[in-house]
Amino acid sequence: MENNLLTPPEEGSVILIDKDLDWTSFNVVKKVKNVLLNKFGIKKLKVGHAGTLDPLATGLVIICTGKMTKSIEKYQAAEKEYLATIKLGATTPSFDLETEIDKEYSCEHITREDVIKVLEGFIGTQDQLPPVFSAKNIKGKRAYEYARKGIEVEMKLNKITIFELELVTFNLPELKLRIVCSKGTYIRALARDIGEKLGSGAHLTALRRTRIGKYKVEESFNINDYESSLSNNI
Repeated sequence: MENNLLTPPEEGSVILIDKDLDWTSFNVVKKVKNVLLNKFGIKKLKVGHAGTLDPLATGLVIICTGKMTKSIEKYQAAEKEYLATIKLGATTPSFDLETEIDKEYSCEHITREDVIKVLEGFIGTQDQLPPVFSAKNIKGKRAYEYARKGIEVEMKLNKITIFELELVTFNLPELKLRIVCSKGTYIRALARDIGEKLGSGAHLTALRRTRIGKYKVEESFNINDYESSLSNNI
């Protein structure tokens, strides 16, 4: 049962957490695990997350405990929904705010109609080149470990599907988008590709995951609220 605070964690539960900015998905797993070990007075517990969310992103992370960790792959495979803010006219090596701007471009020529047309072209199944600043496994290490040392690595194309891509607001140089996509989609890479198609550059400045499959961020706990609620119910 999702967010059932009274379910013994060893039996398995699905916990919906609204991840804060600058937290890693691992930070969330570690915090939830420690809270459960302390509150239920147990020494050992399997805890995992169903899909990484970057530190610079906020929103829904699904945490599975106990027997429900066997269902992690099912949740990972579900479609995701995001709200993304993209800044046109500049690029960064990481395609987001983790690194400084490296190139600037004109974006004054871009119209709302241009953006809508370009977005329509991204809907469907396609190959996407992941960012080098990502958690992709390359020879036993994360790609970002090489990137942060300036070591070049070859990234392989991912097959992804964009189901929906909606322009929420158009306010140059900023775009806000709603994206529904498959597992393995990098929104930072999508920002890069949108910028290129518009004859400019772009990078991601904000990202919020609002849904995973049927689970919505509105149904989730902030990590501090989760700990407080658990204390009040047990």
